[in-house]
Formats: sequence, structure tokens, C-alpha cells
Amino acid sequence: MAADYLVSSLQPLSLDGPPPYTAEQFLGLCRSQLSAKDAEAVASVMADAPSAHPLAAIWRDLDAQLRNAIAAERARLRGQDAARWRRSVDGCSLFWANRAAGAFQEKDPARRERLLDQVRWDAAAELVPPAAPLSTAAVFAYAIRLSIVLRRAARDVAAGNDVFNRLTAASKIEFKESHT
Repeated sequence: MAADYLVSSLQPLSLDGPPPYTAEQFLGLCRSQLSAKDAEAVASVMADAPSAHPLAAIWRDLDAQLRNAIAAERARLRGQDAARWRRSVDGCSLFWANRAAGAFQEKDPARRERLLDQVRWDAAAELVPPAAPLSTAAVFAYAIRLSIVLRRAARDVAAGNDVFNRLTAASKIEFKESHT
């Protein structure tokens, strides 16, 4: 199919910018240009769902390594053992694990999350062979990065305030009930 055409026609992404596509729009582009097997695997990667596709398996393993490093740091900060949150992995990329752990040097939670998103963003590039920048692997890397941008765009001030208001409203009700 036309992975090279698809990759070359995609809008640029920025970690802090607005998403140029919705997930549905992007998957529609994939379905029109990739094989059904590749398009389904891209959809699985975006949905964080299992897939037997080799590129999806490579990403799932690298993502699990990142998640393990993040879980270890969060557990360390709470004085807990991270063993129960660790996922089984095949690979061992200390570079990416150390970058994820390094993000925890940042005290501001919002900045830390941005650094973790940057690590995931950069790690997605691991899928793309330098000799094949317009390959199906590049579509997978774009899909991962688009997922990050979409998730970041969903975290806006209004949504955060709504969550805060719901949580504090529930706390107020619990407080009133416990003191009556």
C-alpha cells in the first residue's frame, strides 16, 4: 500500500500543539492507505489494545519498560515496593528507563508529566528505521505521538476544574455526613 504517501501527507505534530486530527480521522487515513492488517494494528496501538503485529509488539514492550520505570519511581516516592505494578517485558532499554526515572527529578507534577510525555514521544521514534523514514513504522510512530497529543489536549483547565469540583463536592458531602 501507500505508507510513504500517507507519511508524507500527514500534518506535523507538536507535543504542546493542538492535534491536527481526531483519532477517527487519522484511522480513516490509515484505512485508506495501509493494508487492513497494518491499519488494524495502528488502531490497536492508539487504543492501547493487544495486537500481534510486530511493530505493535515492539512498542508494547518499550511502553511497558517505560511504565515499569514510572511505577518504580512513583513507588519509591511513596516508600512502597513497585513489584505489584511491574509488567513483564522482553527487552531492557536502560536509556529509556533512565530518562523516565529522570523526569521524577522535576517537582512540579505538570512539568513532570510533560517530561514523561516527551520521553514517550522520543521513544516512539525507536520504531522507525533510519533507512525507511516513510515506512509503515513511521505511521506507527505518528500514531503514538498523535495519541500523546490527543491525551494532552484533553487535559485542559476546564476539565481539570470539573474533576476538582467533583472531588471536592464528594468530600464535602462525606464531611457533612460524618459530622452530623
